[in-house]
Amino acid sequence: MRARIAAGAARIMAEEGVDDFALAKRKAARRLGAPDSAALPGNEEIETALRDYRALYQADEHPERTAELRRIALDAMRAFERFNPYLTGPVLTGTAGPYAEVDLQLFPESTKEVELHLLDRGIAYEASDERRYTGDRVRVVAVICLDWQGIPLRLAMFDRRDERAALKTTPAGRVAPRAGIAEVRALVQAGT
Repeated sequence: MRARIAAGAARIMAEEGVDDFALAKRKAARRLGAPDSAALPGNEEIETALRDYRALYQADEHPERTAELRRIALDAMRAFERFNPYLTGPVLTGTAGPYAEVDLQLFPESTKEVELHLLDRGIAYEASDERRYTGDRVRVVAVICLDWQGIPLRLAMFDRRDERAALKTTPAGRVAPRAGIAEVRALVQAGT
């Protein structure tokens, strides 16, 4: 059942554009008639199933879309270079769906510095706060959402001291992979 839920969640993520692993798991379990809490697969299992699904059913369009999103991410990273940007999330890992957002982590002196950068360039944005995890601590960080070349761009602002810390997806979860400008440029040049 666990493997069937992982495969179902992967299909939901690939076909319906759902980027939230927990939501995809619950939907898949419900569709398969499995109890919501019984034998739900981990995110890593779903990510593996998602890669397999895309390799089989979206072999042509998915690599092109991933490459396009990474080019857009690199452009945004260059525009925010002075804030030490890192790409994270599905665009980096190659699991981004058709409606994916580009997620960047920034490490400015202050959030206001980034907002002034946007205002100076006439870029409209929305700001909110979200919970993020640094090491074993929960903290609230400012998140700025905007449109970048027709793609939703999310900028999460961390304290400069957090740049060397392990940023996690959950308090007990795995460390979120991230890549700086040089690594993203290498991915774009490799066409992957």
